[in-house]
Amino acid sequence: MMEKSHILSILVENESGVLARVAGLFSARGFNIDGISVAGTLEKNESKMIISTYGDEQILEQITKQLNRLINVIKVQELTDDESVVRQTVLVKVNADDSTKNEIFRIKEIFEARIVDVSRNAYVLEFSGSAKKMEAFIELIRPVGIKDIVKTGTIAITRSKK
Repeated sequence: MMEKSHILSILVENESGVLARVAGLFSARGFNIDGISVAGTLEKNESKMIISTYGDEQILEQITKQLNRLINVIKVQELTDDESVVRQTVLVKVNADDSTKNEIFRIKEIFEARIVDVSRNAYVLEFSGSAKKMEAFIELIRPVGIKDIVKTGTIAITRSKK
């Protein structure tokens, strides 16, 4: 069976221990969680988990069924690229001196990134986009001199019906 990337949206009750139980299901099946984002929803007693993972359809189907059986899980939905808006965010701290500033601003403009912090010798840039565009941004900014980098997990939301 062919392995591919998957994004799951899991609506859960906002209670302690739910994240551990969900992660435990993935671990028990040998499925790695590549990225996870968890936040509250408009309902105070609910949270939404967005989990990105990689594996075959059969195991993902088993995990989805088992997730639906967990008491604190309200809804599980696989999100596809064509039916969802999928984004990641990265913060990159780069060297900023007279020899690199023009290149930093050029890359910032190309990717519509933002400078969110400035010091005498470093800038922190924020970029949000698809995983593919994020990797392109990182590769283009790398020669400037990356001092530090941090990425969010994948976040996604279903598209509105047209």
